[in-house]
Amino acid sequence: MTFLELLKPEAVKVVAAASSKKRLMHDVAELVQSAYGLDHGTVVEALMERESLGPTGVGHGVALPHARLENLDKVVGTFILLEKPIDFNSVDRQPVDVIFSLFAPEDAGVEHLKALALVSRTLRDSTVCSKLRANPDAATLYAVLTEAQSVQAA
Repeated sequence: MTFLELLKPEAVKVVAAASSKKRLMHDVAELVQSAYGLDHGTVVEALMERESLGPTGVGHGVALPHARLENLDKVVGTFILLEKPIDFNSVDRQPVDVIFSLFAPEDAGVEHLKALALVSRTLRDSTVCSKLRANPDAATLYAVLTEAQSVQAA
C-alpha cells in the first residue's frame, strides 16, 4: 500500500477555515465527491457515524477520519490542510489542522488497516507534519506525502 495508490493529486486541498468539526466533514465529503465521485451525503453520514464511536483526532494536530462505504472498489484517501486549526475532540485536546481521511469498501478487511497504519505512521513523523504545515499549496502537499513514504521505505 502506498500514498500513490491511496491518494489522487486532486484529492488534496488547503482550506482557509472550517467553522466546526461537522463543517470539516462536509469539506471532506465535497473533496471525496469531486475526486472519486462518491455521494456527498453518504460520506458525511458515514464519517459522523464513525466519529460517534470515538474521535479520530490522534494528537499533535492530526486527525484521521475514516469510514467504510458501499460502491467503492478500493481504499481511497483525501488530505486537507487547515490554515486555521479547529477543535476536533482529539485525544490530546489540541486543535487539528492536518486531516487525512480514508474510505474503504464495506468488505475491505486488511487493506483498510494497512492504509490506516501507513497514514498514521507517516503523520506521526514530526518532520513530515512540519513540511506539510509549511507548504500551503495542494501540489506541494501531494509531493510531500508521496515523497515521505519513499524516504521512510529507504
